[in-house]
Amino acid sequence: MFDNFPLWPTRASTIAGNVDALYIFLLIVSGMICLLVFSLILIFAARFRKRKGVPAEQIEGSHALEITWSVIPLGIFFFIFAWGAFIYFKERTPPPSTLDIYVVAKQWMWKTEHMGGQHEINSLHVPAGRDVKLIMTSQDVIHSFYVPAFRIKQDVLPGRYTTLWFRATKPGTYHLFCAEYCGTSHSQMIGEVVVLEPAQYAEWLGGGPATPLPLAGQQLFSSLGCSTCHRFDVQGRGPNLTGIFGKPVLLEDGRTLTADENYIRESILNPGAKVVSGFKPIMPTFQGLVTEDQVNALLAYIKSLSKPAQGTVGARASGEPATGTTPMNQVQ
Repeated sequence: MFDNFPLWPTRASTIAGNVDALYIFLLIVSGMICLLVFSLILIFAARFRKRKGVPAEQIEGSHALEITWSVIPLGIFFFIFAWGAFIYFKERTPPPSTLDIYVVAKQWMWKTEHMGGQHEINSLHVPAGRDVKLIMTSQDVIHSFYVPAFRIKQDVLPGRYTTLWFRATKPGTYHLFCAEYCGTSHSQMIGEVVVLEPAQYAEWLGGGPATPLPLAGQQLFSSLGCSTCHRFDVQGRGPNLTGIFGKPVLLEDGRTLTADENYIRESILNPGAKVVSGFKPIMPTFQGLVTEDQVNALLAYIKSLSKPAQGTVGARASGEPATGTTPMNQVQ
């Protein structure tokens, strides 16, 4: 009878066990404290109740008791904080090599796009045993990507990227919810995460023709005229983008920052916000001219310029063209 009423969802990711362990510990500690407090209330109420003919007795404070009930709870709280911080930093620090998937949230649906160009609506196919990183943004209001079986949740914000990573451990289909009230049809913004065995996932990827996301970004990069200024030599009026992703960038105002997803996104939509040292703010804004999907494609292309060639779009760090791709210095 109780099989349909589990205490918590299936654990289907590497982080789920840690989250459950912390949660169970919090329940146990809270339950023990509640039991102790209510037991002491009953004991004291019975022992120190008003009695006829028994005068009240003045009880002086105890420094040892006060220090004990201050130090022990403080130690427990620090332990909980350290445990929670460990899980938080583990959740928020993706491994160096991940399978990147782009997610665009909108009222009221989830759009996902794989590096191979496969698109999905309210569904996300991922391989089991592989680290997956989601690069997410919202097209309208704040949403929240929540998969209970993975014990992961991340707000998805308009105007910027947020990231989330996980490693699924069990093949199956798991619920995907929006955990942030986002409008009248918020409750209908649901989907599924389908975890496949690696061989099944490879078969799913090859299920139909698709343009790889970096290649779509390369084509868009050329059609928008970006290659006119962002040349792959020292002659361009804009910075050379080869190898820029993940590297420090010196700005005109003297600041140095890392060229991550949000920096590249802002440089596309609001190029005057952070001008690279040695260059003039001549780049026009593409705000309203490109969609979120197109920004993702441009980002994927720029990121591919910083990765070793593996027979896909991109160039080696030395500028050597990838096998079977267009040489970067010929994209004009």
